Amino acid sequence: MTTAPVARKTTTSAPVPTQSRYQNRVADYWNAEENPVNLELGKIDDLYHHHYGIGAADRSVLDEPDPELRKKRITGELHRLEHAQAELLASHLGPLTPADRVFDAGCGRGGGSIVANLRHGCHSDGVTISAKQADFANEMARKRGVGDKVRYHHRNMLDTGFESGAYAASWNNESTMYVELQLLFAEHARLLRRGGRYVTITGCYNDSYGRASREVSLINAHYICDIHPRSEYFRAMARNRLVPVHVEDLTEATIPYWELRKEADHLVTGIEDAFLTAYKNGSFQYLLIVADRV
Repeated sequence: MTTAPVARKTTTSAPVPTQSRYQNRVADYWNAEENPVNLELGKIDDLYHHHYGIGAADRSVLDEPDPELRKKRITGELHRLEHAQAELLASHLGPLTPADRVFDAGCGRGGGSIVANLRHGCHSDGVTISAKQADFANEMARKRGVGDKVRYHHRNMLDTGFESGAYAASWNNESTMYVELQLLFAEHARLLRRGGRYVTITGCYNDSYGRASREVSLINAHYICDIHPRSEYFRAMARNRLVPVHVEDLTEATIPYWELRKEADHLVTGIEDAFLTAYKNGSFQYLLIVADRV
């Protein structure tokens, strides 16, 4: 039976509960972040994704002789790959109806919730620890005319205050590395109705490689995060009634994105080599995990 939506308020100015010193640092980072690789791509269609891309890249964009057109074409191709990743995640959220509610944990500037709404017509609550991101995302939803169904909140995804069992689906898109997985999956299990679907796309370090590699440590330092080992995802899910039904290794699928981004002089951040080396030496993996709440 479909859970009817309940009245909600947009809470971009609400205090974030149970916020630690580390979480304050993360919030400060994202409140100050103005990275062109996030902003310039989003300006193309007002879909702002805070994650990476998948699929074969059209490398002919690099051959464009006009410098400004070359930048534009590269930016567009990277955005296309990132949007393909968002569509892949949304395609695994299950058979949703326009009356269903979904939860976007660590929503960034809101692209994922918009993609879910466009695909399924559903209601979405996005949560970010950055007040600036929440305000930005709500403005994008209003601009698209979906502010009544897609709303973003300045809250902690570990302690949302939302109604238990109210959500048909929930997800994290490259945001699990900022929190303890046990606490995160406990909150998802609380929010999801029985039979609800949880999806994550995430980078994790490969247990079979050994300890976290030098490149993984560099990525942690760059984003002020703590990348988890692959095995911890499945242990923490099992403890919280989340049963994986589909696991897909997207590592090879994301390498073309990083190879193209490395050559985008106007968008590079300096972390591209660390990602490419870690993916290619086997110490780092890019996974899609789909689980049902039982």
